[in-house]
Amino acid sequence: MTDRAQPTLSYLATVKVEVSRPIEVGDTADGFRRVVPIAGGSVEGPELKGSVLPVGADFQLLKSETVTELEAKYIIETDEGEKIYVSNYGIRAGSAEDIAALVRGESVDPERIYFRCSPRMASEGRWAWLGSRIIVGSGVRHPDAVHLEFYVLD
Repeated sequence: MTDRAQPTLSYLATVKVEVSRPIEVGDTADGFRRVVPIAGGSVEGPELKGSVLPVGADFQLLKSETVTELEAKYIIETDEGEKIYVSNYGIRAGSAEDIAALVRGESVDPERIYFRCSPRMASEGRWAWLGSRIIVGSGVRHPDAVHLEFYVLD
């Protein structure tokens, strides 16, 4: 029998994504859809530092009054000019009242919201290794931004 290594988490960065006014698609067969344009942002970590480029969006599906599926796609540009493509899948859940408040753009106590994500990243050069790792994160939604903490699962 072989020993199994226990996974650990290593902090990668805090990503602050600025967002614009949502575009509501409306009720579909899958649920209520809306698209939240990404306006920019910042990235700050021990080694990974840079900005979120003003491209991309968060494609949201409100599956019920209490659960929202998130699929954000955007690009990070490091301070050295390298680009990292991010495709971030997440779940945000809370009471019907709290989720409705978030949809209206209001602040909600983050302690009352479950917001977890699993970003996949792709790059070349120094940051190519991110594409061969599992990254997990937690988030907080603010009226005009999303703050994410990313960790590498070692």
